[in-house]
Amino acid sequence: MPAIEVEVTAGVDTHGRTHHAAVIDQNGRLLGDREFLASAAGYRALLAWLRGFGVLGAAGVEGTGTYGAGLARYLTAQGVQVLEVDRPDRKTRRLRGKSDPIDAVSAARAVLAGTAAGIPKSRIGPVEALRVLRVARRGAVKARVAAWNQLHGILTSAPEALRAACADLTRSQLAARCAGYRVLDSRLDEPEQAAKAGLRAIARRIQLLDDEIALADQRISAAVRALAPQTLNVSGVGPQVAAQLLVSAGDNPERLRSEAALAHLCGAAPLPASSGRTDRHRLNRGGDRQANNALHTVVLSRMKSDQRTRDYVARRTKEGLSKKDIMRCLKRAVVREIFRTIISDLNSPLTA
Repeated sequence: MPAIEVEVTAGVDTHGRTHHAAVIDQNGRLLGDREFLASAAGYRALLAWLRGFGVLGAAGVEGTGTYGAGLARYLTAQGVQVLEVDRPDRKTRRLRGKSDPIDAVSAARAVLAGTAAGIPKSRIGPVEALRVLRVARRGAVKARVAAWNQLHGILTSAPEALRAACADLTRSQLAARCAGYRVLDSRLDEPEQAAKAGLRAIARRIQLLDDEIALADQRISAAVRALAPQTLNVSGVGPQVAAQLLVSAGDNPERLRSEAALAHLCGAAPLPASSGRTDRHRLNRGGDRQANNALHTVVLSRMKSDQRTRDYVARRTKEGLSKKDIMRCLKRAVVREIFRTIISDLNSPLTA
């Protein structure tokens, strides 16, 4: 009689240089664990080792968006079902301890138990490229904010002549004024010359960052117009908002099975908090907070310029709802509308 192949489940705890894999049978019994290099050769060796125990049903991988991204892409390309596994919470780690083998086994058992069912982003298409552009822009924006804070900090304590010369200037005028200061290196022991040197250096940094952000905005806008024209037509949605929502959805829209899944992903799905005779929901503080912030931007825009939204706000206010509760309802409605356009855009022939 032919041997019956055993179906096995894998779990992988990922790190920067190595990945630790574990494999269990259908009863949750540990069959083996081993460490592999986080490289192309290591991925091949890991998969061959896993398949040596039987038919590989699914693999739970921690950190599919960071250290485990390369492994997740490789396993998916080899026909392995990859599921995203959250790291164990603090209570579980206190009870079971913390080590790479323990985390790998926990990931495998989470897949076997069905608690790990999230499909990771594929990260191999135009949405991933858009994400990288947004990462660079976000870093430049943060650096510019820090630079402006430093510039204002120097001006606050600068000699009165400098403070008076920079009073009542717009941001662009202030940056231009400070960037044009002449500095005498032979007199840098004087507070005024040192202040001018500091202001000039920071102002020129701000100007460079302005140019970097403007270029990033052009690139992102062009990418979004080509990738998601229908989403851009939604009221209150601009290029940056559309880009963030696309990045949150990922290149593989099939991971979002319904609009409720997108709402949960964006932290816009209220969570039940009922007890006894009390029937209520509470704010969902989880999910992708950047996506939630994008929805917040859409809602604020509609509350300001969309008459239907303003009528809705007035009606719900009369019913006794607070502004925060009304905005949560509006976020959920925005998700319902955007879900259709995002799925349509990502499934279009131009992006498929």
